[in-house]
Amino acid sequence: MKLVIIDYGAGNIKSIQFAFKRLGVNAVLSNNIDEIKTADKIIFPGVGEASSAMKMLKESGLYSVIPTLKQPVLGICLGMQLMCSSSEEGNTKGLGIFNVAIKKFSNAVKVPQMGWNVITNLKSDLFKGIKEKEFMYLVHSFYAEKCVEAIATTDYEFEYASALQKNNFYGVQFHPEKSGVEGAKILQNFLNL
Repeated sequence: MKLVIIDYGAGNIKSIQFAFKRLGVNAVLSNNIDEIKTADKIIFPGVGEASSAMKMLKESGLYSVIPTLKQPVLGICLGMQLMCSSSEEGNTKGLGIFNVAIKKFSNAVKVPQMGWNVITNLKSDLFKGIKEKEFMYLVHSFYAEKCVEAIATTDYEFEYASALQKNNFYGVQFHPEKSGVEGAKILQNFLNL
């Protein structure tokens, strides 16, 4: 299996690479459009600020390529947020794969949400063998609103979409690579899709 982690300068890619290595898969880091197009599975990571990450995607030419991919794509954290229609962070227009806006948590809660929280309302084979209210590790100040594409929700200030799916595109707000055994199971499920 050829697994490619998109390397566009905005990702905690080493920890994702190590997580797949533990599952026996060598993930290739690449920003080469042909290599990405011919991969069996793709990880779209992201750590940092939305508008600057989107600028890097545009400069690399990946901005127009990612929405056209036909194989399973998993966006993680900011990667998932960039796959949405827009983000309040830096007033950013997203890739528009998921028809949902990214909003900022209010000051009524500690921002960023950092640490362990549960995922509920699980739908999709991405969560095969994962129990309701399983804990996942999150670090984020912005969230995807609840929507028809939500395949998991989390409660922090209110219920929001902590995972999304549309066709071959998947996104998780949490970090499966930092979420222990259950997070590794989600990554394995992605490989099995």
